[in-house]
Amino acid sequence: MAKERFEFTTGLKKKLYLVAIIGFVLLLVGAIFPGGGHEAEAGDHEGTEQHDAGTSDDHGTNASDDHSGADNDGHGGMISDESGEDHGAGEADHGGGWLKRLGVNLWINNVYFVGLGIIGIFFFALQYASQAGWSAYLLRVPLAMGSWLPYAFVLMIVTFMIFGHDIFHWTHSDLYNQFLANGELNPHYDALIAGKSSYFFLPLEGGSFPLFFVLRMVVFFAVWFFLFKKIKSLALAEDELGGDSYWFKMRKFSAIFLVFFAVSSSVSAWDWIMSIDVHWFSTMFGWYVFASWWVTGLAFITLVTVLLKEAGYLSQVTSNHLHDLGKFIFAFSIFWTYVWFSQFLLIYYANIPEESVYFVERLLSDKYAPFFFINLILNFIFPLLTFMTRDAKRLNVFLKIVCIVILGGHWIDFYLMVTPGTLGENGAFGFTEIGLFMIFGVAFLFVTLTALSKSALVAKNHPMLEEAKHHHI
Repeated sequence: MAKERFEFTTGLKKKLYLVAIIGFVLLLVGAIFPGGGHEAEAGDHEGTEQHDAGTSDDHGTNASDDHSGADNDGHGGMISDESGEDHGAGEADHGGGWLKRLGVNLWINNVYFVGLGIIGIFFFALQYASQAGWSAYLLRVPLAMGSWLPYAFVLMIVTFMIFGHDIFHWTHSDLYNQFLANGELNPHYDALIAGKSSYFFLPLEGGSFPLFFVLRMVVFFAVWFFLFKKIKSLALAEDELGGDSYWFKMRKFSAIFLVFFAVSSSVSAWDWIMSIDVHWFSTMFGWYVFASWWVTGLAFITLVTVLLKEAGYLSQVTSNHLHDLGKFIFAFSIFWTYVWFSQFLLIYYANIPEESVYFVERLLSDKYAPFFFINLILNFIFPLLTFMTRDAKRLNVFLKIVCIVILGGHWIDFYLMVTPGTLGENGAFGFTEIGLFMIFGVAFLFVTLTALSKSALVAKNHPMLEEAKHHHI
């Protein structure tokens, strides 16, 4: 087989630079005209007053009552409809202005693109662990996506260190001491959050540096990147030396990665997203974030594969391979909806205030209700109806449209997970969000395409190339 190599041309780089410049311009316009910036600033003053006065009820007297309620029902503190509003205010009103909005959007994009990078490795590892042969021609695309991880790690750490106080309500030190230095009751004390202090701060005291939280982040990225580099080195060695031994080694490390990913992906979802709404929890949340990451990653892999094929690369890839990718997207869009609906229905039907507040903030808010339904339309209804027929999953035009819609739709999904719990009713969607997404997208594409250009586009000594060649459905 000819050694096919992707060429990251100057023309393509210029196009990416142009998109990045447009993104920076939109970001600048968003800073100058924040679209609700006056409201945000007013909200910040109100939020500060709420935290200093109004939330004393939520974090003081009611927090104690809630904590005793938790002893009875096993949940973290009953929250009435009024206290549900305080819950949103208390967790969303620290800090303020456009810089806080920038920090929140940095976090959204960090989590979104970390998911793309890690799902690339997950897809690659899954093919080896399951001994799949149909995908042998496609594997270098998802493998290249893992090259984003070191950049993602730096961005995650820096964003947390700078904006963590604005994003995560539990980082505020005044929540953990029941009594002030003068012996009086601390009006900001929150018994529920204080009870979770070990999860964030161990072995330090609550309200200090969140060592355990940061340590988990470092360990996750370190192990992900180590296994990615190991698998990648074996893949490149297989190209040069051939033989089945490298395939068996990759299968072993792929299995190790999958086991570690099963745990780390869920815990990272709890840490990086669910802990934003620190009074709320869902046992299905890890699965929900994984489903969103997984569908997004499948859409990106499929889109890049189609574009490469249209550019004259991957000549061995046929409509049969694209059909399988389309079926993956179709099936897991339904799986994402299944997890979404299961989580929503259980909470809606039970109508327990401390659980339902999460959806109240999103469904009954003028700010977020439109995105709540757009999320379902883009990520479920549209791919379901578009990919219903067999031919639609084999035609490039349908694949490209659906993949682009899903990539944008699941960004909105992460926007809904993060923004209501950080900005509350001061949240907005405008030039800032669009511009930063474009900048991150260009950066991710640049890193991925650069990695893709440094080795053969198809593994020339993969033992299952013949199976992939004759793949037919």
